[in-house]
Parts: sequence; structure tokens; C-alpha cells
Amino acid sequence: MKVDIGIIGALENEVEELISLLEDSAKESVGGIDFYVGSLYSKRVAIAKCGVGKVFAAICAEAMIIKYAPSLVVNTGVGGALGCGIKTTDTVIADRLVQHDMDTTAIGDEPGLISGINKVYFDADARAVAILKEASDALGLSSHVGTVASGDKFIADSDDKERIVRTFSAIACEMEGAAIAHTAFVNNTSFAVIRAISDSADGEASMSYLEFLPVAAKNSSALTLELVKRW
Repeated sequence: MKVDIGIIGALENEVEELISLLEDSAKESVGGIDFYVGSLYSKRVAIAKCGVGKVFAAICAEAMIIKYAPSLVVNTGVGGALGCGIKTTDTVIADRLVQHDMDTTAIGDEPGLISGINKVYFDADARAVAILKEASDALGLSSHVGTVASGDKFIADSDDKERIVRTFSAIACEMEGAAIAHTAFVNNTSFAVIRAISDSADGEASMSYLEFLPVAAKNSSALTLELVKRW
């Protein structure tokens, strides 16, 4: 069954509101992942919770693309702020993604280079980025467009934060987006990544994350709904 848009979140509270709004929904299990398929704003949509980290994210994205062939894959959720002036509950719209923990520099590669496809950055769909920025402004959300860095580590250390900013000029960090971007790229599928900021990716990150996660998840869901409506 082909859908128009696929939506992936790592955590239950990143997708539960979206799933609850589906009309005529049905649940299917593919590769151990539950996909909820139905209609949103007259679009056919598949929604899944992938779990935390790049491997879970890539498995989910591959299964979604093979099973449902969406024209756009959207990764929605929360992340940590890296850029100056970005605060908790702000939203970040990725114009490109990078895997900050991909490192084969010992053999002469540049940081973040993905062997075999020789790419460091994966560009998000330009139309989706424009829609998200316009929608964010309409919703009154404070939004920022820039590079989002993904890796299999919850960033809660100032040294890690400074390294990622210095190396990749990233404005936000998280644990799934670049893996979904990588998967979408090799499958010739457009993608978008939305992150509502839950913490500042420093020594206070763990406490901030627990406090702001519900609000941040609600903001990312609201922006995702606007993208579906306007796509």
C-alpha cells in the first residue's frame, strides 16, 4: 500500500498525538516495527516509532520505504541545542544532516564521511524546508534552519558540543535524523527532519531534557501536522 508521507519518531510521545489523529487507521507490523496507516488532511500517511539511535532509525526508514513507498519521509522529535541563541522549546528545521560520530579520519577521510557514497552531508528536501519554516512562523514558533548532527550518544558534555559545532557547524544534535537521511538518500526518497529543542546539550542536558520533553514533543508534532497539511 503506497502512502504519500511517512513519519518516524524515536519515542512514543513524539508520535502518539499524530497516531491519535489518523482517520481510518490500521496497524501493520513490518520487521518488528508497528506502522499505523491512515489519513491525515486527505493524505495517506504511515507513522512509526523507531526506537532510539541510528540503527533503529535506519531499520525503520528502510522498512517504511520498501513497504509504503512514501514520496516524503519526515523524522520528527526532540533534540539538543548547539547553536547560539537557540533555546528550549525552539524548533530546528534541518536543511542538511551529518553523522557526527562517523570517523574514518585515521585513513585520511574528512570527519563525517560516509564510505561508499563519499558524502558528509545529506540535504533535506528544499520544498519541505520552506513549508516548515513558513508553518513555524504561522504557528508562532521560534524556528531556526541549519545543520543537524546525529550520533549514537546523548550529548551532555560541553567538549562534545563544541567539537560538533566546530567540525560540522551544526545548530542541533540528536540520535536518528542523519541515519534516516542516509537511508532516504540511498533509496532516492525525499526527507525532512524536525527537532523541537528539549535541552542545551551541555552539563545540564539530562535535567532539562526530562523537564522540557513533553512541550518539545508537542511542538514537533504540531509542525509535522502543518507539513502534512501543506504538502
